[in-house]
Amino acid sequence: MVVKKILIAILVFAGLAIVAGVGLVVLSRPEATVPIEQTFGPDPVLVEPKAEWIPSVNIAEATPWPQGAMPTSPEGLVVNEYAEGLEHPRWLHVLPNGDVLVAESNAPPKPDEGFSVRALFMGLFQARAGAETKSANRISLLRDADGDGVAETKTPFLGGLNSPFGMTLLKGKLYVANADAIVAFPYAEGATEITVAPEKIVDLPSGRNHHWTKDIIASLDGTKLYATVGSNSNIGENGMEEEKGRAAIHEIDLASRQMRQFASGLRNPNGLSWQPDSGQLWVVVNERDEIGPDLVPDYMTSVQDGAFYGWPYSWYGQHVDDRVEPQNQELVAVAIKPDYALGPHTASLGLTFNTGDLFGPEMKGGAFIGQHGSWNRIPRSGYKVIFVPFTAGRPSGPPRDILTGFLSAEGKALGRPVGVAIARDGALLVADDVGNKVWRVAPHVN
Repeated sequence: MVVKKILIAILVFAGLAIVAGVGLVVLSRPEATVPIEQTFGPDPVLVEPKAEWIPSVNIAEATPWPQGAMPTSPEGLVVNEYAEGLEHPRWLHVLPNGDVLVAESNAPPKPDEGFSVRALFMGLFQARAGAETKSANRISLLRDADGDGVAETKTPFLGGLNSPFGMTLLKGKLYVANADAIVAFPYAEGATEITVAPEKIVDLPSGRNHHWTKDIIASLDGTKLYATVGSNSNIGENGMEEEKGRAAIHEIDLASRQMRQFASGLRNPNGLSWQPDSGQLWVVVNERDEIGPDLVPDYMTSVQDGAFYGWPYSWYGQHVDDRVEPQNQELVAVAIKPDYALGPHTASLGLTFNTGDLFGPEMKGGAFIGQHGSWNRIPRSGYKVIFVPFTAGRPSGPPRDILTGFLSAEGKALGRPVGVAIARDGALLVADDVGNKVWRVAPHVN
């Protein structure tokens, strides 16, 4: 095993050259063969897996937006800068009075895990992609008092958190998902700061934190919370003991503080959202790596109580991942195919349904999705915000680009969209963690 690791390391460093501006050049970088538009929808094109000895790396280096530059919106929509000067803004929550909470956050410190090829490349990716920024561990409040679509004030609202991400307000309490626990704070409408100590609700699986983000949402009747927990690995290579309670959505009963696994086999779920027509819980999921640039598509899916969605044993339903040993044929046999593919390696993280009227009846009830962008695909995928129409509670058409232009002509990442939220006036808000901004998208008014 030691000899194998040494040989792999020699191959890695022999074939690896860091090239300024564009990314990384490796011995073998297979290019996608399936047009990206064919990898979206309920029945995406799925090719044969191609195992990668060395991860295909195509990193977009993080570079600040030039003065006055912004993403591109399609005809009929207009984008503006809602807020700037944030520190790695990841997630958004809109309060009833219209104030916007933004989690300024990044991964918690990771323990030394020793050498691995994947860890080597992920470290290089994080450094160049701007993902090694120290976590501010803060939630800030943005207020647009005059309703002109620009936040005039930015106020530190909550500090001393532990890589906060998901937020939800319920019955006078603000619940926050840290990397290791859900905590709660009393909230009074219009407050611009909370200084009281947190109340712990439940612990969440943490530790190695391969995927650290935890999203939360309240049940429609206000009695429960649902929380996402991503996997601790790509395909369980650290052992399934490390994955207890991971790659799952958990249900927390607020009266008893009891937590149970609601759904599993979801490699990295985020973006919990209630579909307004069906009342069904939906989520977006980041799928596995290292079986080629065309696999596996990230996806969004409705979440069924007790359902298993494949990870790590199979992908996109019951396609067995031969790299996983030992296999679990019983679980593969019941693995559920996701509802809608979102393209391979797009790193789809944000999901919110359009519950307002601002975008017109043809977009009502549809899904806005923030795609953070690939690190290991040629050509790059994601780096955009898309919209998927829904009819009668189900996806009903191809995706539509809402925000693009996050990649420069030179291939650098000027921004990377993450969380998406509907503002009180119905506009779309987008957290940009590389650009350190929040963007606002709305229909153009003549």
